[in-house]
Amino acid sequence: MKKLQILGPGCPKCKKLAENAETAAKDLGIEYTLEKVTDINDIMKFGVMMTPALAVDGQVKVVGKVASSDEIKPMLA
Repeated sequence: MKKLQILGPGCPKCKKLAENAETAAKDLGIEYTLEKVTDINDIMKFGVMMTPALAVDGQVKVVGKVASSDEIKPMLA
């Protein structure tokens, strides 16, 4: 099971990135959990200074942009 984490304050871009990550995981048939990390101190622990960001299994994969579901799929494979 993949652990997907959306790092950001909950802005519209964060929500879109979460939607795209869920779509990518569902398209690939991957079991996943989705966690939204909104506390700025927790976000900074990942070394992220720009949001939104996506972490997969604790590793930051996308920073400062809304990746499309097609861009996210290879990160989950």
